[in-house]
Amino acid sequence: MQALWNAIETGTLQPEAPLIRRLIETAALDTAARGRIAATGATLVRQIRADARPGLMEVFLAEYGLSTEEGIALMCLAEALLRVPDAETMDALIEDKIAPSDWGRHLGQSASSLVNASTWALMLTGKVLEHREPGIVGHLKGAVKRLGEPVIRRAVRQAMKEMGRQFVLGETINAAMERARRREVQGYSYSYDMLGEAAKTAEDAARYADAYSRAIAAIATAATGDDIRANPGISVKLSALHPRYEVAQEDRVMRELVPVTRDLARQAARARMGFNIDAEEADRLELSLKVIEAVLGDPELAGWDGFGVVVQAYGRRAGAVIDWLHALAKKLDRKIMIRLVKGAYWDAEVKRAQVLGLADFPVFTRKDATDVSYIANARKLLGLTDRIYPQFATHNAHTVAAILEMGAGKTFEFQRLHGMGERLHDIVLKGQKTRCRIYAPVGAHRDLLAYLVRRLLENGANSSFVNQIVDESVAPETVAACPLTALEALLPDIANPYLRRGPDLFAPERRNSAGFDLTDTAELARIEAARAPFQETAFTAGPILAGRKTGRKTGGGKTGGGQTDGGQTDGGAQDVRNPATGAIVGTVTEATKADVGAALAAAAPWSASAADRAAILERAADLYEESFGPIFALLAREAGKTLADAVSELREAVDFLRYYAARGRSLTAPPLGTFACISPWNFPLAIFTGQIAAALAAGNAVLAKPAEQTPLIAAHAVALLHRAGVPASALQLLPGDGAVVGAALTSDPRVCGVCFTGSTETARIIRKAMADNLDPGAPLIAETGGLNAMIVDSTALPEQAVRDIVASAFQSAGQRCSALRCLYVQDDIAARFTDMLFGAMDELRIDDPWHLATDVGPVIDAEAEATIRDHVEKARANGRLLHELQRPGKGNFIAPAVLRVNGIADLEREIFGPVLHVATFESEQLAQVVNAINSTGYGLTFGLHTRIDGRVQEVTDALHTGNIYVNRNQIGAVVGSQPFGGEGLSGTGPKAGGPDYLARFTRPGPVASAVTAKATGAADTGAVQRALDAAAATTGRVLARSDLPGPTGESNRLSQIVRAPFLCLGPGAENEAEQLRAVAAAGGQAVAAGGSIAPEALASLRGLSGAIWWGDDTTARALARALASRPGPILPLVTAMPDRAHVVHERHLCVDTTASGGNAELLAAAGSA
Repeated sequence: MQALWNAIETGTLQPEAPLIRRLIETAALDTAARGRIAATGATLVRQIRADARPGLMEVFLAEYGLSTEEGIALMCLAEALLRVPDAETMDALIEDKIAPSDWGRHLGQSASSLVNASTWALMLTGKVLEHREPGIVGHLKGAVKRLGEPVIRRAVRQAMKEMGRQFVLGETINAAMERARRREVQGYSYSYDMLGEAAKTAEDAARYADAYSRAIAAIATAATGDDIRANPGISVKLSALHPRYEVAQEDRVMRELVPVTRDLARQAARARMGFNIDAEEADRLELSLKVIEAVLGDPELAGWDGFGVVVQAYGRRAGAVIDWLHALAKKLDRKIMIRLVKGAYWDAEVKRAQVLGLADFPVFTRKDATDVSYIANARKLLGLTDRIYPQFATHNAHTVAAILEMGAGKTFEFQRLHGMGERLHDIVLKGQKTRCRIYAPVGAHRDLLAYLVRRLLENGANSSFVNQIVDESVAPETVAACPLTALEALLPDIANPYLRRGPDLFAPERRNSAGFDLTDTAELARIEAARAPFQETAFTAGPILAGRKTGRKTGGGKTGGGQTDGGQTDGGAQDVRNPATGAIVGTVTEATKADVGAALAAAAPWSASAADRAAILERAADLYEESFGPIFALLAREAGKTLADAVSELREAVDFLRYYAARGRSLTAPPLGTFACISPWNFPLAIFTGQIAAALAAGNAVLAKPAEQTPLIAAHAVALLHRAGVPASALQLLPGDGAVVGAALTSDPRVCGVCFTGSTETARIIRKAMADNLDPGAPLIAETGGLNAMIVDSTALPEQAVRDIVASAFQSAGQRCSALRCLYVQDDIAARFTDMLFGAMDELRIDDPWHLATDVGPVIDAEAEATIRDHVEKARANGRLLHELQRPGKGNFIAPAVLRVNGIADLEREIFGPVLHVATFESEQLAQVVNAINSTGYGLTFGLHTRIDGRVQEVTDALHTGNIYVNRNQIGAVVGSQPFGGEGLSGTGPKAGGPDYLARFTRPGPVASAVTAKATGAADTGAVQRALDAAAATTGRVLARSDLPGPTGESNRLSQIVRAPFLCLGPGAENEAEQLRAVAAAGGQAVAAGGSIAPEALASLRGLSGAIWWGDDTTARALARALASRPGPILPLVTAMPDRAHVVHERHLCVDTTASGGNAELLAAAGSA
């Protein structure tokens, strides 16, 4: 069995074309057999079409397919409506989905009276809701709308419930069994499925286990036959029975889930009924098989032939799974059932593979390939009936015909979903005397909707059989065409051109960073083998200075780069400790002021061509990826990073290198000179690398100062960059204290610009030091903190929102600039929602981040721990602590906590740790909440969970925030896809990983028309203030929007928003006029001072984004100091030509377009390629 298991472990991403060839061989259908099957399939299609009673699902999809706006709107409405408790939000959702759509064109198009009645209701509702006509008619419709909202609400809810009734057998198991009797008399049997989302909490899991147990007891009363295959059965989702059903928690799953599943299986065995384990996502396949093996091996189940497993044909490992299950049944002396299905998560599998950067997909990329896999694996199952009872779940006439051809004389059954494929299976049941079982969902209508949407998505694409069956314009021979023949014509180029593999996501510009699948056993073993040698290594770091060769190893152990250009200066080494355990990770000798001076003296811009610089940075990216072992070890031991966070950090660093390399190739402007790059400890590799890579891509010399807490990973990174070919004079490392090294760097006039990520307070100190000492126009690129909020309204799916909140607030122990700090939950759902949130938190594991199972690691040091703990203790004393977990006994750990607040105004400052503040709001208070968020002055990240598209638009238009995320978490911005950076108190711009970033590292174009200023009189500051105030009307105008590349199922849009005006200070009217033209050319707005302005006046003017001065240095210095002294956002003094990022804000909006249940566009692509 080990060889069979190895085939499963290693086969996840196996190449598609060779596998398809093997499957076509396995299907073993010659030309004659294929012809017979196609003819039988076409005949079945004609018989279905001749029936006077087509199924509602087929009729519905024919009218409202997913190629229509109305179909998408109806799906979104169905997914959300029945869970919304309050009338106001329900009305907003109905109007959002119905009013914009063209229901009238569907009127009378369908042969079904029910679908036509729905169209009438939706058309009338839409017309009432969309009252755009002026005058009396508009007012009348407005009145009807106001009076009619309760009526409309009831009608639409009833329509949704009626739709639900078609696809759910009953709201309770007893009601479902009663309704099943009519079909049972006709010869059908049933498998019941209890509806619901995957468990998020222990309470959810216990409730589902109880529901399954009660259902088994009820079904047992109808399981009266001697042949289990003729009795009704039940289908069980393992994800419903355990809140952490995932590979990283395998120890818990085997300890806690196996006994629960075993107990249910025993109950089913005693009742002599079928018990099927449903198939779920590919990343849980191996774990599910381990659970199955443990349960099936229970001695109490000996002699019972009712245990079943679902296998998904779209998975590339389907055949290997069947082989292993057959071997397991043989080993345990069992007979089992295998239900073969096409697969229900295809779009999610594609998206996951792209997001993770995987080399290929775990599923086939074409619908025809899945159909071929189904037929081949059906052939396999029909040859293994000594131990397996095959169950073929399909609504496809060609597939049915193929199984009838291959299965002659064999024992098997067909299966269909309740409410679908009725006529096809009626014909086959009657004509072929085969068995057929109906898979029937049972549960409340609110739980049905996610299931219903999946069915709509799977079958609503134009290419699907269910959709084509009712489209008379598609010939029966086309509907039942042979997929084997279709694929043979494509070989060897089988891959679907619409799907980009992970490495190609950003092609042709650059290669994507390599992904690591932490659910893949072989991948985990590879990671552990690479990082284990560095679990005890004593790493070392010190200044790396050009021109010094002291023979010191820097960057750690045997992989730190060996002899380096540069090395250790005199001074005592300090220990660097693991924040989780207190163990020594290594030592660092910090740089002195003399080292800073020596580095500045030796610094030289990188003189290589732009193309050569790019090639070397790309080589560095490759070296980073090759060095994943020591990097993961260092990130865990020095920075307290979990393995998942370490993977994300390495990938981000690699993406920065390749992105800036690609962008840098086209640079023609010269570099500024020498850049100081000051990076934080929370992303000690990614941000450290990103700053350096941008400066180097532009040709600057870089003096890199890492955070005091994380010098070792920085030294390792610099060693890799040097090894790739970056000259020592272009990149020097200065580890040390901010008050010494940082202050020296930001106060030396030889530094031409500063790139900084850290606190807003530190950024202000740096800005003042630069104004006093550097060139007055030297750029400060600062990414600072945030008070990041999320709003969850009552249309949101609680399970999705809770998942995203837990990640946003507690992943990385809350130590992300983007982390969620203040959650607003609509009052109507708050009690149940927070209960689920607390339950999900209880499932988190807080431990040493080296362990795969750890969800939350330590905070960075004892000082951070004390600050956060003090905040939590004050809340505890004030009775505002709502929930708190337990912390480990040692290490710098803070237990994730939730604190009650009235609103975001209660947060006086950013608490940089795993602490979430929660407030509630009434639905009519949404605008006030948005205003409160804006009033903080911060604008880094924001999250919104809603199903109302109009609300997304309304909220995102009103917010002054750099990165907005809708229906997903608000962390983990991806380079080039989600450029990252805030506005206001959260940063200066331009966004890191965005199109405008590199320009700030180059020398601006000359001021060609600047003139020697003549003496001018003093400006009228009152008039200037009035002009600035007047310009506020156009501040915030959208200048441009662009869609950025990214994974499927996600929209990434970058907008340029006009900033508040720049103040043009000349000197002199001609210079002011030229400055006005330069700002306008860049897309911004400006106000001319009309004379000289005293620096103290500049410090107090309101509503400006910065100032432009082309005059003498003495005045420039005074103006720079005045701007640096201002409270609020950090404002620049531009002494050359302004660039676009000076005059516009970049705002990014990321929307998970699959949140309502799936990816309609992608599913359509599966069959259209």
